[in-house]
Parts: sequence; structure tokens; C-alpha cells
Amino acid sequence: MTPKKFSRLLLLLLVLLAIAIFRHYHLGNYLTLDYLKDSQARLRELYLAHRMTMVAGYMLIYIGVTALSLPGAAIMTLAGGGLFGFWTGTIAISFASTIGATLACVSSRFILRDWVARHFSDKLAAIDRGIAQEGAFYLFTLRLIPIFPFFVINLLMGLTKLPLTTYFWVSQLGMLPTTIVFVNAGRELARVNTLNDVFSPGMLVSFALLGLLPITSKKLLDLYRRKFPPTTATQDQRDV
Repeated sequence: MTPKKFSRLLLLLLVLLAIAIFRHYHLGNYLTLDYLKDSQARLRELYLAHRMTMVAGYMLIYIGVTALSLPGAAIMTLAGGGLFGFWTGTIAISFASTIGATLACVSSRFILRDWVARHFSDKLAAIDRGIAQEGAFYLFTLRLIPIFPFFVINLLMGLTKLPLTTYFWVSQLGMLPTTIVFVNAGRELARVNTLNDVFSPGMLVSFALLGLLPITSKKLLDLYRRKFPPTTATQDQRDV
């Protein structure tokens, strides 16, 4: 077994072990809306007594949950708003969620991309070409529309060659509106009974339209350039 295959197998085993521990000890029970609402006062007292420690610990847990694609990120976002307030919660969650998503993307790329490339090389090559041209626009669109599970986006983008630096900043920017909505809702946690209470149908439509705006604008611009190519005089002026 080559060192790369061994490292890939080791990482896969560590991920599976972490998921197994999460399931075996029912840690998901601590990432439910009921538990959060019952524990809000106690957690708030801890935060007021140990602000930096609580924020750092919260971010590490959030990164772990997101990197392992475990359920509970939405609940943790509500918790961040309820515990830390709007500004601290938004900043902490924005960076923690983006770091976790990037780690999930890296893991997917390291573990799965070679296997997918061997079995679906033609399809993956076509996807890579599309991502190279418009990957940032597509990722931004997907991030802005909350109906697409973020962990699925993380895993699928890991199969592409989208640069991680681009993946990081586009993800952070694209996830920011949803983060703000959840953090703000967390400040009124007593009124939230289910995650559906956070989003109204109108808000989902607004996010969808906002998400489609960048890629639609680019397509229209490309169409305009094809129909009305620059004249020779205009091109000469640009060259000058």
C-alpha cells in the first residue's frame, strides 16, 4: 500500500470513528432545539463568566460538526445567536462554518476524487472544465439557496478542482445571509419551535432569486457579447 493510499484510508477510518462515537453516545441529543432552549440560561451564565473560552470551544465544536457533516449545524447557529448576541455570533459562526465546510471539501477531495476520476473520468473532466470557468458563480448560487444541504455541497465540490482559496471566500460570502438570519432568530429563541419557523416561504424565494442573480447576470453578459461583439475600432481603442 502506497503512503497516499494509507493516509487516505487512515483519514477515512478517523472520520468513520468520529461519526460512530457521535452516534453511539447519542451526542446528537445535545444538538436539538429542545435541549438548547432548556440549557440557554445556564450556557449564557457560562459565557458571561468565560467569554473567550466559550467562543473558542463553541467554534471548535461547530467546525467539527461541519467538517464531519454531522446533523446539528443549524441548531448550533441558533445557539450562537442566543448565547453570544448578533455581532459576536455572526463573526464566530461565519468563520467556523466556512472552516468546517472547507475541511469537509478537503476530506472529500482527498478520499474520493481519485476513485471518482478512475470510474467517471469523462464526466469529471467535463465538470472540471465547467468549474474552472464558472465555479465561483455556481458555488455562490448554491450557498445562497438554503434548500440545498450544505454538507452535500461540501462533498460534491470536493470532487472538483475548484481552488480551496476560492472555495473558502465564496462559501463565507454565500453562507453569510443565512447565518445572519439564523443568528438573529437565535436572539428570539423562545419563539422558535421548529427550524421551519426561521424561514418563511417568501424568504426562501428571496434567497433563491438572490442566489440566481450572479450566474444569471454572467449568462446575460456572455449572451450580449456573442450577439454584439466589439467593433474593430473599439478593440483598437482597448489595445491602445
